[in-house]
Amino acid sequence: MTEESKDLHSIQNLKGVGPKGASSLNNLGIFSIPDAAFHLPFRYEDRSFITPISEANYQTNVLVEGEIMKSTVVFRGRRMLFSEIYDGTGRITMRMFNFAMAQHKALETGKMIRCFGVITPGPNGKQMIHPQYQVFEKDDVIEIDKNLTPIYPTTSGLQQNKLKKIIESSLDFCDQNNLLKEESKDKNYSEYGNLLETLKFLHKPPVETNLNELIEGKHPAQKSLIKEELIAHMLCAGILKNELEGRKGPSMKDESKHEDNFLNSLPFDLTNAQQKVWKEISSDLMAEVPMRRLLQGDVGSGKTLVGALAALHAESNGWQTALLCPTEILAEQHYNSFKDWFEEIGLNVKILTGSTKAKERKVLITELASGEIDILIGTHAIFQLGVEFKNLGLTVIDEQHRFGVHQRFSMLEKGGADNQSPHQLIMTATPIPRTLAMTVYGSLETSIIDELPPGRNPVKTSSRPDSFRDKVIKRVEEVCLTDKRAYWVCTLIEDSDELEAQSAEELFKEISSSLPKLKVGLVHGRLKKEQKDSVIDQFRKGLIQLLVCTTVIEVGVDVPEATLMIIENPERLGLSQLHQLRGRVGRKANTESHCLLLYKEPLSVLAEERIKTMEATNDGFQIAEKDLELRGAGDIYGLRQSGLMDLKIANPIRDSDLLVDAQKEALEIGKNEIEFAKTIVDRWIGNRVDYSDS
Repeated sequence: MTEESKDLHSIQNLKGVGPKGASSLNNLGIFSIPDAAFHLPFRYEDRSFITPISEANYQTNVLVEGEIMKSTVVFRGRRMLFSEIYDGTGRITMRMFNFAMAQHKALETGKMIRCFGVITPGPNGKQMIHPQYQVFEKDDVIEIDKNLTPIYPTTSGLQQNKLKKIIESSLDFCDQNNLLKEESKDKNYSEYGNLLETLKFLHKPPVETNLNELIEGKHPAQKSLIKEELIAHMLCAGILKNELEGRKGPSMKDESKHEDNFLNSLPFDLTNAQQKVWKEISSDLMAEVPMRRLLQGDVGSGKTLVGALAALHAESNGWQTALLCPTEILAEQHYNSFKDWFEEIGLNVKILTGSTKAKERKVLITELASGEIDILIGTHAIFQLGVEFKNLGLTVIDEQHRFGVHQRFSMLEKGGADNQSPHQLIMTATPIPRTLAMTVYGSLETSIIDELPPGRNPVKTSSRPDSFRDKVIKRVEEVCLTDKRAYWVCTLIEDSDELEAQSAEELFKEISSSLPKLKVGLVHGRLKKEQKDSVIDQFRKGLIQLLVCTTVIEVGVDVPEATLMIIENPERLGLSQLHQLRGRVGRKANTESHCLLLYKEPLSVLAEERIKTMEATNDGFQIAEKDLELRGAGDIYGLRQSGLMDLKIANPIRDSDLLVDAQKEALEIGKNEIEFAKTIVDRWIGNRVDYSDS
């Protein structure tokens, strides 16, 4: 795709998509209008008929419609909104724990409401908890969609209905501009006409389509796309490998002059796993080709120390290092560690973030360009224009999936010399299942730290229903009054940052009033950086004993004294994210730590399976394999959400029967049809073409 067509097809060219909406769409990997067409549903719901309330069965998803008889806010330990609905055959209660007052105001008595959700038993009979709903006047005629309703992976600030409209507009745009109308070699495309018609079918399947086939990813229309996507990723890895074979890496043949002294200064020895991994990395650094290595290790396994050894080796050979972090919290944590480790050795370590003042930034950029700075630690601010290195030899990327691909790739171009790229070490605490690594990460060498430092105890995990809330609060108080610290994580996944922040604030008020003896702090994504830093610093120092927070603490908050974590609504999260959160405790040697999953009843079968897995193991790789296996039922978005890769529809475990054929076809296309290969890669991966190497 040319630069001109990229601009023409930018997602912001769609009506109703402004800069803020584009930013949210970018978080989903949607940068262009065709990207939106490829953003497929991860499940479907049958909302093609209204069920009378009297006939609605428990534990089933149904669409009901009736009149709002009354709407009241009550306080039963926490604030709740009850709306009573009557349809002439029976009554049902809509119940919400997290809501804005504007929602309460809209649910006026006498208005009509259409709700879709699971029927569960409540104190007054049938109820729906947090259903999807639509309020309208009695005279309004609201048509019922006779197609299956698509449910899309979405993100904070982007409501499901808004996303649906954007996708519908993108399909219309592609139709009018002759995009994605290519014929394919796959016979299944011809059933629908072409690629675009296949996509249209999958966005809005007729109600008579086999729902089980769609849910399991086994419908012929899905399988044709799945196979082509697997081929695209296999081609991508091959194309990149060929391109990199012609590049040279920075020369780092000299042994590190500070390594022995640095290791001797540490109050502990490297684990056997760290020693093995460091041997692999140092061997790469001394080679003449650019290192492209993925370093995997569970939270607390010591990846940062290995990254520090690589930076030390680069400095000894006259090269600069850039360490990229996804959050300012993590950047500051790494900066403090590197400064403590390297200041006495004489290395110049600096930090650059979005909060760096203009005057400091100006001095820093000058020192960086002159080569005075040995190690620059920073966030996305490092990608800004004007940030130039004199001789960048190594980039270390922490939690690589949180960076846009074009940003990660731009670091390969900062080496400053033609036909040369910096060595690149990618670190992640998100375990990548072996199945996935084997099939789509072929162009990256992989190192694994599979051993925790001595004395580090596994976190004990248990679960309780929300009815145990009062006992849990009392237990938190007991723990915090013994000079230990705790997290209480609010995991509301809502349509807006405002609602998520509001939910955390309500939880903070509830916990604070229940635990007057404790100093409670609050952190969420909408706080200003200064406020966030101040609260986390107080928590680190013990001035705050209990931190109420959203998943913003998932990466980068390191408080070894925190030994207890409560995760509210764990059923809303995938296994990999739950495991990442749990990794915030259990970071102090010879100390017992606990994680309690406080769930809402009733649990779905999948949610129950996830919770059992969390209780059964602390092994990140087992958890990642199980996560991928469970997501085989359709929740493919979890792969992207947990950073495993940018798959849109394929799942290497579920679709293992297609892998062999896909590999054969990829080899054939890559060998004999170079232009077609580039077309497929561009179609499925686009500007993420370099994801596995940058």
